[in-house]
Amino acid sequence: MGNKILWLMSCLLFCGQVVWGEKLTLQEAIQLAQASSPEAEAARHTYRAAYWSYRSFRADYLPEVSLSASPYLNRQINKVTQPDGTELFLRQNQLATDLTLSVSQNVWFTGGNLFMQTAAQRMDELGEKSTAYNTQPFTVGYRQSLFGYNSLKWNRRIEPVRFQEAKKTYSETLELIASKTCELFFALASAQSDLEIARANYASADTLYRYARGRYRIGSITENEMLQLEVNKLTEETNLMKARISVEDAMLTFCSFLGIREEEEIEVIPHDSVPDFEVPLDKALEQAHFHSPEIETYRRMQLESRSQLASARASRGLKADLYLQFGLSQTAARLRDSYRDPLDQQYVSLSVVIPILDWGRGKGKVRVAKSNIELVNTQVEQGMNDFELNVRQMVRQFNLQARQVEVASRTDETARRRYEVALRLYLMGKSSVLDLNAATTEKDTSRRNYIEALKTYWMLYYGLRSLTQYDFYRNCPLTETLPEI
Repeated sequence: MGNKILWLMSCLLFCGQVVWGEKLTLQEAIQLAQASSPEAEAARHTYRAAYWSYRSFRADYLPEVSLSASPYLNRQINKVTQPDGTELFLRQNQLATDLTLSVSQNVWFTGGNLFMQTAAQRMDELGEKSTAYNTQPFTVGYRQSLFGYNSLKWNRRIEPVRFQEAKKTYSETLELIASKTCELFFALASAQSDLEIARANYASADTLYRYARGRYRIGSITENEMLQLEVNKLTEETNLMKARISVEDAMLTFCSFLGIREEEEIEVIPHDSVPDFEVPLDKALEQAHFHSPEIETYRRMQLESRSQLASARASRGLKADLYLQFGLSQTAARLRDSYRDPLDQQYVSLSVVIPILDWGRGKGKVRVAKSNIELVNTQVEQGMNDFELNVRQMVRQFNLQARQVEVASRTDETARRRYEVALRLYLMGKSSVLDLNAATTEKDTSRRNYIEALKTYWMLYYGLRSLTQYDFYRNCPLTETLPEI
C-alpha cells in the first residue's frame, strides 16, 4: 500500500511542475539589463554628455578659424561733426561691407589669446556715387588679463579628471545594474521556487489527506492525526495562492527593470555552481585606488576647491587688461590699390583697476575659499577611510560566501533526502505527522536558504566589481571592456 501511495505522489508532483515561457540565465539577464534597461539608457546619456563636454573643453586649446562680416546700409539724417568742431544734421546715404578672416589661439599657461587676421572694408556713398576701400593685409595681436583668474589653466587640470570620473562612473553604474539584476533575478527565482514548492507540498498534502481518511475509517490512525493532515492541506492551498501572487509581482518588477514591455512569462535559471576563486585584499585595494570613480571624485573636489581659492584671490587684488595689436593698413579708391605700399599700425591698451575700499568683501571670499579647502580635505580623508573600509568588508564577505553557497547546497540536498525518508517512514506508520511536517519545513527552508546564498554571492561579486572597477576572475580592468557609445 505504501509503495502505491509513493508512486501516486510522484505522478502528482510531476504533473504539478510549473510550465514557464522563455528561459533566462543570470548572465543573459545582466546583458539584457545593461543593454536595454532604463537605468542603462540614462547612464549612457550621462556618459555621452560628459564625453561631448570633454570634447568641447579640448577644442578651447586648439586654433580657431573664423570668417566674419557685418555689412550695413545707412540712409538717415545724422548729427555729423564738422572740421571746425561744429555739428550739423546731414542726410547720409551709405553702404558699408566688410570681410574679416581671423585665426586665434588660446595660450593656456598665461590665460591670454593670440590672434592673426586679414580684413577688407568697402564704403559706398550712394548719393555721390563714390567708393573707398580700406584693407588690413596682416594684423597680429594679443589679449591678456594680468593678475586675473586663469580659467584655461585650471580647466586643463580639472576637466580630464572630470571626464575620467564620468567614464569610471558609467562603468560603475553598469556593475550596479548587474548587482540590482542579481537581486531581482533571485527574487523571481525564489518566488518561482516557492511556487514549485507550494505545488509539490499541496499535491503531497492532498494525497496524504486522502490516504489518511482511508486509514481513519479502518481505525489505524486517530482523528487528531487526520485533522492535522487536513489542516496541512488547507495551509498548503493558501501557500499556493500566495506563491502565485508573489511570482506575478516579482516577474512584473523584474521585467520592468529589464525594460521588457511585452507580457511574457519568464523562467529564471540560477546556476548551481559559482566560480571558485578568492580576491586578495591587497590587490583589491590597489585596483580600487587606481580604477574607482570615487578616487577621481575626490581629486576633482580638491582641484575645484583650489580653483575657487585662486579665483577669490584674483578678484580681490589689482586687475589689469593688456591688449596689443600690430599690422599693416592702407586705403584707396580701388581695391588693388589699397594693397600697395601699406602703412604700419600699432595699438596698445592697458586698463587698470585698483580696489581701494571694498569693506572686506574680497578678504571674506578668500577666507571662505580657504575654509572650503580644509572642509574638502577633511571630507576626502573621511571618504577615503570609508571607501577602504567598504572594500575590506566586501572582500572578506565575498571570500567567505563561496563556502556558504557550498554549505547551503549540501544542506538543501540533505534536507530533501531527509524529507523523502520521513515521508517513507510516515507511510509505513513508523513516524508521526509532526515529524513529517518538520522534515517538510526543513526541506523548504533549506531550498530558500540556498537560493538566498546564491543571490548574496552574485550581489557581492558585482558589488566588488563596482567598487574596484576590476574583474578579478579575468584579471583585467572593467574600463578596458567598456562598450562604445
